[in-house]
Amino acid sequence: MKELQYLNKYFIKYKFRFLLGISITIVAQIFSLFTPELIGNSIKSIEEYGHKGGLSADAIKSELLTNIILIIVTTLIAGVLTFLMRQTLIVMSRHVEFDLKNEIFRHYENLSQSFYKRNRTGDLMNRISEDVGKVRMYVGPAVMYSLNTVIRFAVVVTHMYIISPKLTLYTLLPLPILSYSIFKISTEINKRSTLYQQNLSKLSTFTQEMFSGIRVIKAYALEKQKQNDFTDLSRDSKKKNMSLAKVNAQFGPLMILLIGISNLVVIYVGGVMYINGTIPDIGVIAQFILYINMLTWPVASLGWISSMVQEAEASQKRINEFLKTEPDIQNNQTAHTPVKGAIAFENVTFTYDDTNITALNDVSFTVNKGETLAILGKTGSGKSTILSLISRLYDVEKGSIMVDGKNIKDLNLNDLRNSIGFVPQDAFLFSDSIQNNIKFGNEYATDDEVVTVAKKAVVHNNIISFNKQYETILGERGITLSGGQKQRVSIARAMIKDAPILLLDDSLSAVDTETEEAILNNLLEFCKDKTTIIVSHRVSSAKNADKIIILENGKIVQQGTHNQMVNAEGYYKELYLKQLSEKEIQ
Repeated sequence: MKELQYLNKYFIKYKFRFLLGISITIVAQIFSLFTPELIGNSIKSIEEYGHKGGLSADAIKSELLTNIILIIVTTLIAGVLTFLMRQTLIVMSRHVEFDLKNEIFRHYENLSQSFYKRNRTGDLMNRISEDVGKVRMYVGPAVMYSLNTVIRFAVVVTHMYIISPKLTLYTLLPLPILSYSIFKISTEINKRSTLYQQNLSKLSTFTQEMFSGIRVIKAYALEKQKQNDFTDLSRDSKKKNMSLAKVNAQFGPLMILLIGISNLVVIYVGGVMYINGTIPDIGVIAQFILYINMLTWPVASLGWISSMVQEAEASQKRINEFLKTEPDIQNNQTAHTPVKGAIAFENVTFTYDDTNITALNDVSFTVNKGETLAILGKTGSGKSTILSLISRLYDVEKGSIMVDGKNIKDLNLNDLRNSIGFVPQDAFLFSDSIQNNIKFGNEYATDDEVVTVAKKAVVHNNIISFNKQYETILGERGITLSGGQKQRVSIARAMIKDAPILLLDDSLSAVDTETEEAILNNLLEFCKDKTTIIVSHRVSSAKNADKIIILENGKIVQQGTHNQMVNAEGYYKELYLKQLSEKEIQ
């Protein structure tokens, strides 16, 4: 139960619903006591009439009719109160489920880039869906039935003890055996439930990856192989689930057996006590049998409750592992810090923790507000890493990054990222309309503004050729569009944000040279008062920049303007001549 203590704050938050549910449960159990007592009194009256004839037949009939009406009324009241109990406690559990999912999602958003490199998407999804569902079953049904069981036991056993302490003692003798059995089985459920949940995460991860990469699977004709892999995972999941089900299945028969034994004890011991005159009438035996049957479902539900609690504990443990994970990137400044856009790298060195690759080594450069910097270099030279560091997706280990003369770590993280328009290398679009994907950069943008930036990104004509134009719904990750169209929609999304810093990470690699030229000309006008950093493999994207740097193995090996570098021996001139000859051939 240690892991489930994390949920106590939600019980405190919804304490009024919780306490109301407890109160309703107590009253419902009190009303449920009337039925055995009325039946016991009815049998007692019939017994007295048979032995002594003290009451007339009409009086007996009248009393029985009155008792029947009272039984119906009290049962209806108990039923209505039980309904209200469910409405109060189960609805509370839905509120907790809502809050917990939102808490997990907010924490996911705050976690650093490195966290998502270490963990698979399927596992993250499983914890916010399947695991939270298991926890809700604890907060709702498990807590509700636990309260119901405890209160019913307290009310019923107290009433039984008042009637006959000795018979009550004999009746409850099987309970210690029941408690020990539950403890042993619950321990095993916890172990098997944890294994099942871990396997379910693997299955979710595999499925998510296969659906995301379905085009690659089809292209390489790997359907049969992946089907076999999925079958193996499913078989393992089935095996673990069946193992868990076998343990759960032991509860029902065990409960029924122990309740049956209790009934036999009541009949035998009660019968002997009645013969000896220890109990006044045979109606007491009938009452005790009904009391035992009233305890049947609560006792039988102990196994189900225990199973839910153990599964919830295993799930909450997995959730807590992530909730206790501290983001690598901390917001060290709560006060708002407006960003203008001057950027300086001072002897920056950065190594990725997961690969131990040093992406940047003693890199220094400056970009003044309103200037454009182009970064070129071979694949793996560290170009994209610079943009990630400016966005504070990672923190440097040596050196410092200054923005407007302040260390980037001293800026408000939200203000920093809000001041950046970022077009990533892998253009990611959401399964939404094209218009909403562009508005992702500014949700308050007007339709006219959306069209304007789409024209500047040279994607407007493509969009209006679709049947639903800007209302066209894209497939997962924007699969409906071509690579070049996705890049241009991403550029439009960054432009509509109108941030003082614009970062373009090889964002024109999938467009033709003519379209690239048109976009670059539009960007010249758009970026005249913005700090712009362009990562590219093409000289055409860099030639109009105020500054150009060449990276090789994480170090700056050349820097200057286009004119300076095209007249100097080195990577830039070689790339320029190569791309110039390719253009002439075309």
